[in-house]
Formats: sequence, C-alpha cells, structure tokens
Amino acid sequence: MDHDQKRHVPPPLRIVPPPTPDDRPSVGDHRATDDRPPLADRPDAPEPGRLTRLRSAKRRPVRPDWLRSKAGFLDGARWLAGHLGHTLAFHGLRSPAYLGRLLIRCPRGACRALIGLGRWARDAESLPLREAAARRQDVAEWLRLSIRRDARVRWRGTCLAVGTPLALILLAGLTYAASPLSQAVTALVTMAVLGAAGAPADAPLTSRAIIRTEVAKLTSDIVVRAMAAIGITQITNEVNKGRDGIRFVAPITREGPGWRADIDLPLGVTVTDVIDRRARLASGLRRPLGCVWPDPDPTEHEGRLVLWVGDRDLSKTGPVKWPLANGERHDVFQRIPFGIDPRGRPQSVPLIQHNVLIGSLPGQGKTATVRVLACGAALDPTAELWIHENKGTGDLDALEPVCRRFVSGLDDDSIQYATDSLSLLRREVERRVKVLRSLPRDLCPDKRITRAIADRRSLRLWPLVAVFDECQNIFLSPRHGKQAAMDAEFVIKLGRALGVVLILSTQRPDKDSLPTGVSGNVSIRFCLKVAGQTENDMVLGTSTYKNGVRATQFRPEIDAGTGYLVGATTLPTVVRTAYLDDPATARIAAKAVALRRAVGTLNGEAIGGDERPDGTGLDVLTDLLAVIRPEEAKVWTETALERLSELRPSVYGDWPAEQLTAALKPHGISTVQVGRRISGKVVNRRGLERARIESALTRRDEQRVA
Repeated sequence: MDHDQKRHVPPPLRIVPPPTPDDRPSVGDHRATDDRPPLADRPDAPEPGRLTRLRSAKRRPVRPDWLRSKAGFLDGARWLAGHLGHTLAFHGLRSPAYLGRLLIRCPRGACRALIGLGRWARDAESLPLREAAARRQDVAEWLRLSIRRDARVRWRGTCLAVGTPLALILLAGLTYAASPLSQAVTALVTMAVLGAAGAPADAPLTSRAIIRTEVAKLTSDIVVRAMAAIGITQITNEVNKGRDGIRFVAPITREGPGWRADIDLPLGVTVTDVIDRRARLASGLRRPLGCVWPDPDPTEHEGRLVLWVGDRDLSKTGPVKWPLANGERHDVFQRIPFGIDPRGRPQSVPLIQHNVLIGSLPGQGKTATVRVLACGAALDPTAELWIHENKGTGDLDALEPVCRRFVSGLDDDSIQYATDSLSLLRREVERRVKVLRSLPRDLCPDKRITRAIADRRSLRLWPLVAVFDECQNIFLSPRHGKQAAMDAEFVIKLGRALGVVLILSTQRPDKDSLPTGVSGNVSIRFCLKVAGQTENDMVLGTSTYKNGVRATQFRPEIDAGTGYLVGATTLPTVVRTAYLDDPATARIAAKAVALRRAVGTLNGEAIGGDERPDGTGLDVLTDLLAVIRPEEAKVWTETALERLSELRPSVYGDWPAEQLTAALKPHGISTVQVGRRISGKVVNRRGLERARIESALTRRDEQRVA
C-alpha cells in the first residue's frame, strides 16, 4: 500500500459517552463547530416497529402435543382406556368387600345420624354463642339469643313431629307395597348413606387403584436456587447480588410428563456449561438424574436454555413398545419408529440415503437397537436384507428366514462370509451407478433411488439394507480387515444415494476397530453408554463431547437402551429405544416372510435358493406365484415366461419354454392343456396351473421345516 492509499483510511470509530447538560455547547459557543466523533448509541435511532417485532415473534403451538399427530392421539387414547379399564376392574373385583364395609359401618352411621338430628332439633350449634354472652355478662345479648333459640326449637320440633309419622308411613309402604326392585334400591341407598356417615376419618371405603407419585411443581424460585448451586460463577454472582441474571422468557408450563422452563442465561454462559453440570443441577432440583434434561433451543441464541424436568426417571418408564410390533407393512422410504425421547415424544430414523453407526459398551442395548432397525427394514417386502451377526450369540437368528444373506458366528468362515458380502455390496453399488446413469432424466431427475424407481423390479434397484453387528471383528481381522474397511468406506460414500444402506454396530469404537474412513462418513449415529471422550467422539463425531453431547453420562445397566441420537433430528437427542425380545422378533420375521412371499420377493438364503455370481437368488416357484395373479387359475407357459422375463430379465430373459418345464419337473409340476378364446375361436396351448404351484411350494416348505 502506498502513501496516498494510507492517507485515505478512515480513522477508527471512538465510542464517547454523551455529554452532560453542563458540557453541551451553547449557541455561539466555538465548541459547537468542533469536529466530534459520532456517538455509537444514537438516541434518535429508529427502532423496529410493532409489526416487525410481531413478525419475528415465536408463535406457540395451538394444539397440545398429543393432538399434533395421529400416533400421539392414539397413544393418549390407549393410555386413557387402559387407565379406566384398570380402575373399573380393580374396584369391581373388590365390590363385595366394599359392601361388607358398608354393612359394618351402618350402625355407627345410624347412631351418628340420630345424634345429629337431636342436636339439630335442640339448636346445639347456638350454644357456644349463648355461653359466650353469659361469660361477658351481656344480659341483653343473652336474652336475644335465647328468644331466637326458642323459636327455632319450636319450629324444628314441629317439623320432627310431622315428619316422623310420614317417614314411618313411607317405610311401611316400601316394606309391604313396593316392588322388589324399589325395595332393593332403597336398601342400597340407605346402606350407602349410613355406611358413608359411619366411616372413620382414617379408613376410606374404597382402596386406591393407582398410587400416584406426588411431584413438586417446578417454580422459578426452585430453578433459580438450583442454578445458583451448580458452580457457574456468573450465575452465582448474579443471584447473590439480587440481580436479574436468570430471565424466564416464558411461563413454566407442563409439557408431556414433566415441566418445561425456557431460560435466558447470564451473559457469557452457554447451555453447554449447564449440561456439563447436569448432575449438580439434578441435585439442586432434588430430582433423579434421569428426570433432568437441559437442552439448547436451536431457534435462539447460545444462551437460551430449555430445561425439562420429568415426573419420573426415564430409566423407570419400562420397555418402550414398538409401533410396528404387530407386523404391519412398512415403507422403508419412510422413517422407521425408533423410540421415545425423555418427554415421551416418538422418535424415528430414516434409512434411505443414510448409513447408521451404533456404539456402546457391552450390555447396554446395542444389539437390541440393531434389531429394531432390521425389523423395520424387514417389514418392507421390497427391501432386501443382509444380516451378519459376528458375535456368534444368535441374537439376530430370528430374522434369518427373511434374509437373502445371513451369517452368525465369530469363526474364520463367518468373517470371510461378511467380508465377501462387503465385496458383493461394492460390486452392487458399481452396477447401480451404471443403471442409474442410463435412466432418462424425466424418470430420475435427482439421480437417486426413489420409491417409484425401486418398484420397477426389472431395474433391480430395490432398497438393500446390510447389517454388520460387532463389525470390529471384521475390521480387526488380519487377513480381511484392510479390504473390508476399503469396501465399507466405498459403499458408505456412494451407496446411500443408490438405495444401499449399511447399519454398523461396535463395542470398540476406536481407530483400529472402526476405521476413520468408515466412521467419518456415516450420517446417522447412535451412542449408548461409553467409557470416555475418545469413544464418544468416535461414534458421535469430533468435538461432540466438547459441545456437551456426552454419552458418558449414562449410568451402566440403569440406562441400558438409552443413548444420544445424532443426524436423524435437528439437534442431538436423547432417545430410549423400543424393545423387541426374541419371540416378538420371530413374529415380525414370520410376517415379513409372508409379505415377501405374497409379492414374490423372497429369495437367496431365505428360501435356500442358488446364489448366482451376480448375487441374484433363484426360486422358480415363488417367482411364478408372483407373476400369476390369484384370480388366474391357469396361464399359458409363454405368458408365464414373458412375465418372468419382466420380473428378472437377467435370469429368465433367455429361457425357452422347455427350460421352464424342466425346472418345474423336480417339484412334481407338469404342464396342462389351457384353452383361451381368441377372436371367437378357442386356442389350446400348454400351460401351468396355479393351484399345483401353491401345493408344491407348501410341500417343499413343510419338508424344509421337517
């Protein structure tokens, strides 16, 4: 920069306090013409208008949480129905005991009623007033009260004299002239009234069907006191000096099964500082650790804290029910139900265009989490499922009938099988790249797999979900680890847009057992309890521990199944995963097999089919049932071959009719004469009968089970 350029650099802005009235220049004062730097805060600066402030304001939702979604409404309705049903059943079973208590208390109730009637008749309630007037020796007051008392006694005595005979007459009429139903109702009402009147104060008639845990209401005083005790100097100083260091930007309200407080922290204090002291905050609130969840507000600044305090510890909510546990068909292009957050809100995970990494210490619910995602993929009959359980405990064996490739074991052959799967996946990704590139722009504008493209079976671009449980045993293999890591990284980088999804789980999240090229490219991560910062960042991503996302805070065994979910939501979210035991998983797998058999997508090792070099499983019987509609009793062989060629062109495209007949002969199926009327004439050709194919398939499955 030359001298002329330096000369035109404007001087820096100096912030000068506004002058006091004595220092302000008067008219004619030479100081009025002096050059003064502009003030940083101008009193006459325009402020945003009311409309501008209203537009930038945050609107609170009109509907409560349980009305915002069908799932939330149904969950609330189910809870209410269960609550009412339990209460009615509880008291209905104990109704004989309640009647017995009423009978026992009736004599005492009758005595209390007679005593009360006598006190009413003699105006006993005015006796303390007359005694007080007598003690004061106020003769006039005492005489006035006595005269009024005598009038009330005469009137009440008259009522008793008239009412007692009428009551006796009514009782006699009910006894001798009323119907049995009226007598029973009168007896029950009388017994209920007298029994209630004779009940002791410390012995209620009914037992409690539900014991509610009384939780203190969260107030601003409680929150401020707790925040001042967590050890943050700025907060403590502000509170001790009586300043408004903690500001509540909204009233403390109920949100789900707990309380929510929106807080602006003092200047310089971030939400991460509070999250670091979550245990101290729970101590200050006198609540279990699993009830206190401080979170940032993504729509506001870094000092906006959303403090949610639950009524019950998240670990004590019991097993979370999976919404798809009944085996309903699911679309894998939609998010898969995953679990709930601490506020009871359902959380889900997208699979298509994502890969998933799950990590934790042993015994914290890692395999159960894998089971939930695998079952979600299995319930889509168009999705292909590969499962590699390289722990050897058989935790995922229930899903074997629905898998095209499956292995369970820790031996060399199982590791070799999983490594071969990664190699096959790499070749499949390369094939899909070519197929996707050849599609016209109007069919695939974004160059990624969609539901419409996946449904075109001839393209063979259906979703493919591959699970590698305990993947560290693959990557640590001296013989196969290096190649497996290269293939996995290739598939993770390119496969997500091509419908190929990897689900990896490990209990050793370090750079040796989980290559950085693999962990660094995974988009969705779920971390349960881990030992330290290194493992936390290996699963959840670099600097997540520093930013307050710490899976080290979960308690061993107590918080099993609870972890941080990153990538599936806007912010890292604590999620308690749904739980599926082996019987529930087996039922879901049976439903998934039925769904695939109905549409003809059951293949590979799930049916014991031949595995071809290109990875295509062959099952002629299932494929024929997929192309022969249920309403068609018979079809020509040529028609069946045309439909098979459209279903799997690479397999059946060059088959003549004789080859199809030969393939069916081992199953005991022969061709039959099939007549069709064409242009008014009957044309007879050799064909296939659907009933025979169904019988052969059933017979083969029974033999396989035996």
